[in-house]
Amino acid sequence: MAFKAEDHLDSLPLPVQRMHLIQVDSVQRWMEDLKLMTDCECMCILQSKPISIEKDEQNELILSSQYSTCDNLQLLLKRAWIISTELTRIAQKLERNRWQRVHSMTVRVNCHVRSMINEYNTFTRNSSEEMHQFEKLLVDKCSEFTAFTERCIQTEDEQILKTMKSCINETLTTVAQYFAQLIELVLTHEAQNLLRQIELSDSIYITESAISSLFSLTQEGAHLCRIIAKEGGVVALFKICRQDCFRCLYPQTLRTLASICCVEEGMHQLEKVDGILCLTDILTDNSHSEATHAEAAAVIAQITSPHLTFTQHLSSFLENMEEILTALVKLCQEASSGEVFLLAAAALANITFFDTMACEILLQLNAMKILLAACSDKHIVDTPYSRDQVATILANMSVLDQCASEIIQGNGVQLLMEMLFERSPSGNSAEVAACERVQQKSAVTLARLSRDPEVADAAIKLSCIPRLIKLCRSPTERNNSDSVLVACLAALRRLAVMSPDGLEDSDFQQLVKPRLVDSFLLCTNMEESFV
Repeated sequence: MAFKAEDHLDSLPLPVQRMHLIQVDSVQRWMEDLKLMTDCECMCILQSKPISIEKDEQNELILSSQYSTCDNLQLLLKRAWIISTELTRIAQKLERNRWQRVHSMTVRVNCHVRSMINEYNTFTRNSSEEMHQFEKLLVDKCSEFTAFTERCIQTEDEQILKTMKSCINETLTTVAQYFAQLIELVLTHEAQNLLRQIELSDSIYITESAISSLFSLTQEGAHLCRIIAKEGGVVALFKICRQDCFRCLYPQTLRTLASICCVEEGMHQLEKVDGILCLTDILTDNSHSEATHAEAAAVIAQITSPHLTFTQHLSSFLENMEEILTALVKLCQEASSGEVFLLAAAALANITFFDTMACEILLQLNAMKILLAACSDKHIVDTPYSRDQVATILANMSVLDQCASEIIQGNGVQLLMEMLFERSPSGNSAEVAACERVQQKSAVTLARLSRDPEVADAAIKLSCIPRLIKLCRSPTERNNSDSVLVACLAALRRLAVMSPDGLEDSDFQQLVKPRLVDSFLLCTNMEESFV
């Protein structure tokens, strides 16, 4: 079976790929990996035999007792990332018949695999028989792999090399599969150990350490979150959240739960253990700290995210929605920091997508007034991300007729006008994207609310029409965003109905009179010009 360079990584678990490891300075990355690499090269030369006991102790990355379980796993994942990278490079060199390079890299992989297994067995306890079997299979297959490639550099016969290439491809595929299965077993084993500590320990310190290590694992990607969920992580963490003796650990526990619930398995487990009810109790219990309430809001934001496709089974959420919304609005109103406000507002914004009744409940809770007041405090609503959440809530609530009077009373039109000027001071791509969303949603809100003459009149007096025209005509003002352009065209057309005299004839002929799609095409193709 032919082995392609990009194929075998698809079979590897997500933490093995760990692409974010390379998103750092190249020198820093090299220095982090140097210890692993040099250990490996020593083993290549000495056939896995240490120079001396003292030297071996100095060279060991993972044997030292100073490392915690979390540190050990991080080093293990780094070693695994190096191995997966080397396997990819071997496949690439093999395609080009670079036999000498294939052999040297195979030897290096062989040594890395042996080092990883030795290191892991040094710090782990009670590893399973199945794991030992996979370790042996992987080591044997790596030795076979090295022997194959060594034979290839000893011959120049093209026919023999062609035959050998097919065998090497098959062996490389098998090595990648064994490696992926071993890493899966290792991570499952470590997740089980951590969860066992959480479930059995009465010590706050041991439990805190285990939860911290578990949270670190969740940051390695969705695959590890699935493993933790399948092994009962959600059940164990909600058990902690139901014990008063662990109250000081609630924020950390809830943060870990939010990470696990990014995958479907975590959501299913949350539903099975009545997690929504537990979160509702925490949010509505005034004796809990603000940090605990904020982290509970983060879990709510995660499980109601509009980007997830598996929220339909959260039937119990609707039963508790009014209580949850009341607690979240209160948290927004009393937030002592921008981070707390952001988490509460994100949860509210997601819920407005999750169920249409939410907007009506928020209106009854005076949420519009509270959010508009919060936006005037630059210490609370201090980033484009927070304004994005507020703009989302306003846009979704603006479908209700009663919202117009709330907007007028809370000076909301002025806020929407300010949002049309949202710009990223840093130029960071994530921040720029958030600014685009703020502009788009504020324009959408204006378009919807301008059906009310009073709102439209207020918008016209605040010079919204010239700003909308500039956003339509100037790609840089809208960061070349098509979604912002469409929203601005819609808002402009609604306001033009109320005040046709507020537009130049050229603006009317190009931006209002044609079909919206024609105006859109005109604006996306024009050079920046206001003549």
